[in-house]
Amino acid sequence: MANLRVAVDVGGTFTDVCIFDDETQSMRVTKVPSTPHDPMEAVMSGVRRAEVNLADVSLFSHGTTVATNALITRRFPKAAMVTTRGFRDAIEIGDGTKDDLWDAYNDVSGPYIRRRDRFEVTERTDYAGNIITELDETEARQLAALLRKRGVTTVAVCFLNSYANPANEIRMREILEEELPDTAISASAEILPEIFEHDRFNTTVSNAVLAPLVTGYVDRLATELKAGGYAGDLLLLHSGGGSMTPRMVKRYPVRLAASGIAAGAIAAKHVAAQCGFENAVGLDMGGTSTDICLVSGGELRITKEWQVEYGHPIVFPSIEVLTIGAGGGSLAHLDIAGSLRNGPQSAGAAPGPACYNTGGEAPTNCDANVAMNRLGTTLAGGARELDRSLSLEAIDRVIGKPLGMSTEQAAHAIVQVANANMADAVRLVSIRRGYDPRDFALIAFGGAGALHGAEVARELSIPTVVVPANPGVTSALGCLLVDIRHDLSLMYNAPANQVDPKDVEAEFAALEKEATARLRHEGVADEDAMLQREISMRYAGQWRSLAVPMGQGPGALAQAVETFHQQHEKEFAFSQEDQPVEIYQLGLSAIGKTPKPGFVPATELTADPGAPASRREVYFGADGWVDTPVYERSLLPAGATFEGPAIIDQLDSTTVVPPRTTAEIDGWGNIRIHLHNLENSSEG
Repeated sequence: MANLRVAVDVGGTFTDVCIFDDETQSMRVTKVPSTPHDPMEAVMSGVRRAEVNLADVSLFSHGTTVATNALITRRFPKAAMVTTRGFRDAIEIGDGTKDDLWDAYNDVSGPYIRRRDRFEVTERTDYAGNIITELDETEARQLAALLRKRGVTTVAVCFLNSYANPANEIRMREILEEELPDTAISASAEILPEIFEHDRFNTTVSNAVLAPLVTGYVDRLATELKAGGYAGDLLLLHSGGGSMTPRMVKRYPVRLAASGIAAGAIAAKHVAAQCGFENAVGLDMGGTSTDICLVSGGELRITKEWQVEYGHPIVFPSIEVLTIGAGGGSLAHLDIAGSLRNGPQSAGAAPGPACYNTGGEAPTNCDANVAMNRLGTTLAGGARELDRSLSLEAIDRVIGKPLGMSTEQAAHAIVQVANANMADAVRLVSIRRGYDPRDFALIAFGGAGALHGAEVARELSIPTVVVPANPGVTSALGCLLVDIRHDLSLMYNAPANQVDPKDVEAEFAALEKEATARLRHEGVADEDAMLQREISMRYAGQWRSLAVPMGQGPGALAQAVETFHQQHEKEFAFSQEDQPVEIYQLGLSAIGKTPKPGFVPATELTADPGAPASRREVYFGADGWVDTPVYERSLLPAGATFEGPAIIDQLDSTTVVPPRTTAEIDGWGNIRIHLHNLENSSEG
């Protein structure tokens, strides 16, 4: 009987594998170096290294970077866009904004599909959905012949106002499917039936350029797993915090963008709840970047305004995560003014930090931690040997001598700058939105998060840091905690006080019918399906809208309007209850529940951590070199308590417990670090 659940998360440096055994209620993990040329090699290598018999696997969940990396590197297949005559340049004109308003030389990057590959056809639909000009089918078939001649493998069909009436766009898609049967076709009315051409067109174009790449990868991986004996569906995590089967991935590949980032946020929410914290900040520090999320009142923030690359929006609901260039491999360097900087450039997996001895010559955060003896001489259970002498040489040459610092002072300065960058990012997701970080716990994970977590928390006066039981593979754990999820939407512009609630109910019923069909298509039983309604509204004259939950029944709309006023007050610090409210959009989340692992806390707690495995001199800045006990995480009992400083080594990460802290291992294996003598904190 299949008793294993396997989750794999592909990162920039390592690929993490998490295996949960339903019979023994135990979990084991492993890490292997990522293979950027083909991520599937690392996935299967990790499965083999973990000695997993795929015939014993009941669920295989995967967070992938394939879509994100493709959008970053722009290594796309031959793609084309077909649009309404006169709107060929809509995606290039964009919305007129820039990432840096004051930098005259920093322009928004060009569209994913070049102008020479964007084509126009004769058709027109007005804002109300009335067809003014029927699609010229002769012209459409001539265009299909040209696309065939050019060897196009994927097409985005983006017509003006197709969200109001998709007839012309759907007909164009049908003609292309007839003429180009082996070509992937993405129609904007099906991908994102929403107003605003810039958003809808760019989301559809992103979907189109990813379709052959993502579909090919998913098909190959599913075939490989099946050949190994896995009998279930491969589940792929998407940016909204749910998962999809390969059947739906083929329709909506763009949803896999930011897949792995969402996994870490979901895991942070789980760990926070496990430890009794409704408010938490997730700090996922990997090899290349740090991803920061905020959990408030037990819920993650969701956004529809995001992009992998500025100027190319992807308007699907996504867990809100802030990513900065601060990872274990981030490069330390001096800017033109001679000031110390850290990142966003990264040594990556190749050539890697100097201590890897694989060609890297510039110092990184990893080198700084090695130089201060916070890290030992191996990573990932011996998969990577580290040469401390190379770290010392690189830090001294690039930072120490130019700034007149000793090597350990330079190493500590590198880490301080990295910590300051991460603390600033936490302020952006908390203080900037009216949240006080002192009311939150910090969930520090990722391969490097536990090295820096306590010092970042002290910078923000956060009193408690939680390091998950397996911090280096926490994102992989997140893949085991998600349900199948689809997000549907429908434009519905009307004054809330004039609309017939029965009309709104009828539109929701249509969305629910489609959602139920999707879940059944993915093999979800009706009793495991859950549908959640929401309605987006705004005050008359506003441009932006605010989504609130929507119930059922005759009084549901009136209640939603009341909730809108309350949420508007909370979100924007004002409300105008005497102003008319407009309905903007209807939304529906379709959730198919999947089995979750049951985590049983230890019942026997032992306060004595036992003798340390070793001791070593560790540099702690103002405290200098301190004789520090080094514990092996696998030998520490649940309930173990100790005072800092301490180093806790394990397969997938190293935890630093600095001076003036106490730490404990809870029943679930999480390390809780309590900081003392915090300035301006609620604790002191």
